[in-house]
Amino acid sequence: MFLKRSVCSLLLMLAVAGVQAQPLNTLSAQEKKEGWKLLFDGQDLKGWHKYNGKGVPSSWKVEQGVLHLNVPKTATGTVRDGGDLVTDAIFSGDFAFKAEYKIEKYTNSGFFFFVEEAPKNEKIYNTGLEVQVGDDVLYQKAVEHPHNSGDLFGIADVRIQEPQPLGSWNKVEVMLKKNKLTVTINGYTVQEHDLTSADWKKRMAASKLKDAPVGKGKYSGRIGLQDWNTSVWFRNIKLRTL
Repeated sequence: MFLKRSVCSLLLMLAVAGVQAQPLNTLSAQEKKEGWKLLFDGQDLKGWHKYNGKGVPSSWKVEQGVLHLNVPKTATGTVRDGGDLVTDAIFSGDFAFKAEYKIEKYTNSGFFFFVEEAPKNEKIYNTGLEVQVGDDVLYQKAVEHPHNSGDLFGIADVRIQEPQPLGSWNKVEVMLKKNKLTVTINGYTVQEHDLTSADWKKRMAASKLKDAPVGKGKYSGRIGLQDWNTSVWFRNIKLRTL
């Protein structure tokens, strides 16, 4: 029994070491075989720009392979060069997306999907479906008001909360396949929706996205990262078409 337990422990340690050995913002041989693409290479923000703008705001900084939205706590009430980021590329069809994020106290941010960038859509949240990222303890709710990591903001709450402690890295995965949308946080499936179902259509019709393309069943657009005037960190942002 002791020998068996020791062998299992050793295999687990080797598996963890193997995961940690892969350099940040790179694709493994298996990921390349599966068709994954890097959306952030850890060097610069090529392939991204300010939503409804040009270039990249200076608040978004690349630091040692990590994308950091730097919002100093002392900057409250001051003017800074900020704004949401979106991909230059437009994506359509079924996809799998994964990334890692780190938050601190008060963080409020998110990943946006199906973003239609246009002057008529003044804010990114007017058009994109948001997978919420934030300080779950701070944003606990007594009534239904999606505001926890993994929530589809204004659409659906997570069914379970599985955040890592503040300052730790979390993993998010989002998949759209055959009209089924799933969201996974740290290995736990927190959202599952059939986009053709009456329930989903009812949720969208009651949301602020009801008149947006995504609210009318158009699942294509840019991917975005939110600047909500609080610091957040991202890395290993990857996508593949299915």
